[in-house]
Amino acid sequence: MKKLIFSLLVLLCSAGASAQYNPHEVLRQIRDSVDRDTMLTRYERKVIKRYLRWSRLIPSQSILQTAGNMGLVSLGLGWDYGRREQWETHLLLGYIPKHDSSNGKLTMTLKQTFRPWQLKAYKDLYFEPLTTGIYLNTVFGTDFWGSQPSRYPNSYYDFLSTKVRINVFLGQQLTWNIPHWLQRKRKSVTLFYEVSTCDLYLRTYATEKDIKLSDILGLSVGVKMKFM
Repeated sequence: MKKLIFSLLVLLCSAGASAQYNPHEVLRQIRDSVDRDTMLTRYERKVIKRYLRWSRLIPSQSILQTAGNMGLVSLGLGWDYGRREQWETHLLLGYIPKHDSSNGKLTMTLKQTFRPWQLKAYKDLYFEPLTTGIYLNTVFGTDFWGSQPSRYPNSYYDFLSTKVRINVFLGQQLTWNIPHWLQRKRKSVTLFYEVSTCDLYLRTYATEKDIKLSDILGLSVGVKMKFM
């Protein structure tokens, strides 16, 4: 067991140094090193690769976002992956103030983002001219339902659910890659904005002549911090 732990530490250090602390590149180099290392037994290779698979579940980002049909404010964790880390998945919890209702409400959002391009703006500053994606949002509480309650006549509502909304968005973002000598627990900070709408708004826009495109679009802003 000591040999296994020592081998894993050596692989982590050597891969981390050569990959310039890119976690995805580190994991790839470790996998390659495990396959090449003749001193490791078959069992040790199997255990190390199992650790590597589980390591993919560790979040690499934190996110704070306002509006966007998620609530007044939403907080969450995220994962970035892909050859150029162009894909992101975020899980957020949000809060809707009570306003005219009796109490506030919690929301949960599962968000998928695609970032196809990244342009170097200045030194460690990078601009991404397009971000796009989709997210599912739900509101906790009895005021919203997943299927039409029995108190309503059949087909009283011509939409399936008030509890889950499908949202699409377009946006842009600006990322500062923190220099190594300034890094503590954060690798980069990203500011972003998104223009979004949901399935119910799109349906209303298509069926109601008086609805304008500006009526169904919403602006959301936020910040992401990458720590892996």
